[in-house]
Amino acid sequence: MAEESNSTKPGYEDPWPPVRGDYQVGNANAGVAVVTLASSIFPRGAAICGQCKTENLGVEKIVANVISNCNIRFLILCGMESKGHLPGNTILALHRNGIDEQGRIIGSRGAIPFIQNLPAKAIARFQSQVELVDCIGLEDIGQIEEQISRYNRNCEPYPEKPFQVIKRKAASRQIAFGQGDLSFGGRVVMDTSAWLVVEETMANANAEG
Repeated sequence: MAEESNSTKPGYEDPWPPVRGDYQVGNANAGVAVVTLASSIFPRGAAICGQCKTENLGVEKIVANVISNCNIRFLILCGMESKGHLPGNTILALHRNGIDEQGRIIGSRGAIPFIQNLPAKAIARFQSQVELVDCIGLEDIGQIEEQISRYNRNCEPYPEKPFQVIKRKAASRQIAFGQGDLSFGGRVVMDTSAWLVVEETMANANAEG
């Protein structure tokens, strides 16, 4: 049973999840994650539940947070699509088809469906670790929670170590204000060339101001 395995091996590194976003964290030992797309609903019972309104950075955050927790084996897509962006369609396409050499998500109907900040191995891990449950359009919290409960039953952790796209203990160097090329908010930025996440220093920020 998953609960017995998780009692000795949590399947994720604390603190989890590593990437900030518009989500709520539940039981990190649960086997299900939920993406409610553009709908502001938060059903209970999942390891993590949140919105995704974009077909690029939003999708990248989901992948990074999911593959960093081996307990998550199912990803439920529900709620209403974000018009034009179509992140739900894009996540389905990413899982089914992956990306091309330019990072474009193959088969996505979104406007700008590109993966720019994740290595190919992260996408492969996402495809291997989780099964998608397509409930796009469903907003009834009771029905969504039934799906969460159904897929949580007898859910075994993925039999490999957590895949850490973002290394929290980043290096001894600092990034001056404006130098990070991917921002997660709160002055937390990523240097994607080195896959390092750090916090911009106020001293450097003031010097640039």
